[in-house]
Amino acid sequence: MENRKKPLEGVKVVELATFIAAATTGRFLADLGADVIKIESAKGDPLRYTAPSEGRPLDMYENTTWELENANKRCLSINTRDERGKEALFKLLEDADILITNWRVGALQRAGLDYETLKKKFPKLVYGIITGYGEFGPDKDLPGFDFTSFFARGGYLETLRQKDDVPFNVVPGVGDHNVGMNLACGLLAALYHAKMTGEGEKVETSLFETAIFNMGMMVQAAQYPDYGSTYPINVRESNNPFLACWKSKDGRYVQTCMPDYNTYFERFMTALGLTQYLNDDRYFPVTNLQENKLGPDLYDAIMERFGTKTLDEWNEILVEADIPFALAKNWEEILEDEQAWANNCFYKMDYPNGERILVNQPVRYHEMGATEYNKGPLIGEHSVEVLKELGYSDEEIQNMLDEKVAYVWDK
Repeated sequence: MENRKKPLEGVKVVELATFIAAATTGRFLADLGADVIKIESAKGDPLRYTAPSEGRPLDMYENTTWELENANKRCLSINTRDERGKEALFKLLEDADILITNWRVGALQRAGLDYETLKKKFPKLVYGIITGYGEFGPDKDLPGFDFTSFFARGGYLETLRQKDDVPFNVVPGVGDHNVGMNLACGLLAALYHAKMTGEGEKVETSLFETAIFNMGMMVQAAQYPDYGSTYPINVRESNNPFLACWKSKDGRYVQTCMPDYNTYFERFMTALGLTQYLNDDRYFPVTNLQENKLGPDLYDAIMERFGTKTLDEWNEILVEADIPFALAKNWEEILEDEQAWANNCFYKMDYPNGERILVNQPVRYHEMGATEYNKGPLIGEHSVEVLKELGYSDEEIQNMLDEKVAYVWDK
């Protein structure tokens, strides 16, 4: 199949952001053909230096996290606090379609880069901003990462832990990727509007707002304290024992998901060989296992039964019975997952030290075909190129480089 023109070719995006969430948005747009120009300082985005926290070697030339968030972009490294650097940024914005930022509102206002200021100069510009806690309220100026604004403040850590244990361990990027894709959706709608009407728009989302949306079903259900169990709970005492993780004979955990207990009861009990429960009307049909206090009893019976067979044995049984389940996999197993490879979840990238597996964006396009995967730019890799496009002469560019207004990585 011949690849079609990418849907965002001709769209210019300026990314004035650090770390992950806003970069995720820029990466998504870049994959669709937009010219995404990332603005960095001479030192670069702090994300370039997070390898030790992730258990990777710190190497500018082999930075898998950087590729994931910044592939297919160009990079202009300038000092935006210098008037000449600021002038270059504003030249970029003159014909930009979209600006993406995650700067705090106060910093944007001090720099004259807030939406209200920019829309007077660039009325067609679509302005996208990601914050930690939203633009309003008492905590709008707090620093926000997904560990804090998303996982903690958004309800994950307190409600999803086992009742008598500490919260689960979190890893970077999970909340950020959610937020980045949400912003991308909003920006594409606003871009369509701008192209149709010539009117720009401001699109905002935050880690906190996204977490609340993700938790929406349970946040809403919390209004009914007289029903079900108040979280955190011990899974043994959950409202529905079929929504649990079971330990096999060989020590692997299998998650089942049967939201409607009564629909799956006979099929699941039969597959497990726990047929003694089929004719016991205390267990089926029921409206609330917590009322008759039999949920823990059923949970214990299922857990004991799972301990009698290996993962491979249960895999065959549960597939045959069409029970929704999945093995709780580790990251090393995901890298080798046949289903993931069949659906183009991965990309093989060559580095000086050998081949590495990178994760692709999770959206596929039938007519356009697979998107390219060009390595994320080095700091200021395209500084000279972009400045020339803005009309700066060779002499002006060299002066900017000499005086550290612009920067190109050369190590």
